[in-house]
Amino acid sequence: MWIHEHKNWPKFNWNAEALAGKLANVRYLQGRLLGKMENLGFELGKQASLIIITQDIVNSSAIEGENLNVEEVRSSVAKRLGIDIGGLAKISQSVDGVVEMMLDASQEYFKPLTKQRLWSWHAALFPNGRSGMHFIKVGDWRTADSGPMQVVSGPIGKEKVHFEAPAADRLELEMDLFLQWFESNNNLDPILKAAVAHLWFVTIHPFEDGNGRIARAIGDMALARADSTQNRFYSISKQIASERKSYYEQLERQQRSSPEITAWLQWFLECLERALNNAEHILSAVLFKAKLWQKLNQKSANERQRKVIDIMLDDNFVGNINTSKYAKLAKCSNDSALRDIQELKVWGILIQNPGSGRSTSYSLSN
Repeated sequence: MWIHEHKNWPKFNWNAEALAGKLANVRYLQGRLLGKMENLGFELGKQASLIIITQDIVNSSAIEGENLNVEEVRSSVAKRLGIDIGGLAKISQSVDGVVEMMLDASQEYFKPLTKQRLWSWHAALFPNGRSGMHFIKVGDWRTADSGPMQVVSGPIGKEKVHFEAPAADRLELEMDLFLQWFESNNNLDPILKAAVAHLWFVTIHPFEDGNGRIARAIGDMALARADSTQNRFYSISKQIASERKSYYEQLERQQRSSPEITAWLQWFLECLERALNNAEHILSAVLFKAKLWQKLNQKSANERQRKVIDIMLDDNFVGNINTSKYAKLAKCSNDSALRDIQELKVWGILIQNPGSGRSTSYSLSN
C-alpha cells in the first residue's frame, strides 16, 4: 500500500512534541542568518543572494540528474535581478526557463499558488515540449495515456520501483485539495508547511516530468513566506543534493508508510539546519570578497590587477599565485606581473607565503 492509498490520506499528522526542539533551533538559525544578511547592506545582500540562488537552481536540477551550466544560471539570475556582474554568458532557453520558474517562486512568494501558475512553471521547465528525446505533455497534468507514474531506478529489466503516484483520473481532485491547503491559513508553522508541501506534491507527481524541481520550488516559496523576504540566503536544494541518497531513502520510506510523517519532518528540519549552518560559510566568503574589493577600489588598481584578483576570488581557483601564473592569467610580461604583485602586496591585497626564489608565491590577504 502506498501512502496515497491509505484510508487517512491526505490527513497528515505528526508528533509535535518530538519536533519542537529541532523547529526552535531552525527558527533561531534562520533569525541569526537573516539578521547578519540585513547588516550586509543592499549591494552585498544582492551579491549574497545571487550566489545562493545560483546554487539553489543548479543543485535542484542536479538532484534529478540534469547538470546546468553554472555561468549560464548565474548570468540569467543576475539579468533578472538587475545585478551587474561585468558581462553575461550566453543563456540557453532551457536555463532561462528554470531560472524564471525558481525566481517566480521565491521573488513572488506572496502571490497565490494556483493551477495555472504551476502549469506556467512546468512550461518554463520544458520550453521545447521535450524531456530529453521524448515529447511530454507540457503545462498540464499528466494523463492516463502516459501510463502509470512510477518513480524507478536501475537498469532495464532490473528496475526498482520507489513508489507509484496516484492515477491520472485522481489528479484534479488531489491537486485541488493540495492548493486549497497550501493557500489556507491553517496556523501551521511555515517551515513545517514547506516540508509537508514538498512531500505532498512529490507524492501526487502531477506532471510527466519535472515534479521534483517544482516540489522544491514550492518548498522555497513556503520558506520565503516564512522569512518574509524575497532574498534567498540559504539553499536547501544544495543541501539535499549533497544528501541525495538519504533524501530518496526518506521519500521512499514515507511512500510505503502512512500519513504519520514525523520521521520525514525530522529529516527535513535536520537538513534545513545543515543548510542554514552552511550558509554561514557563504556569508563569510561574501564578506571577505567585499572587504577585499573595497580595499582594492581605494587604490588605483589597473585592469590586469582587477582581472587576476577576480579570478583568485572565484570558488574554482586552486592554489596561490606567483609571477609566471599571474603573467599567464593577465597576459602580460613577467616584469609587469612582478610590479603588479608588489603593488598588491604593499596595498595589503596579497601576502607573501613562506619560501623564496622560484618557490615565491602569494595568497589573498585576510
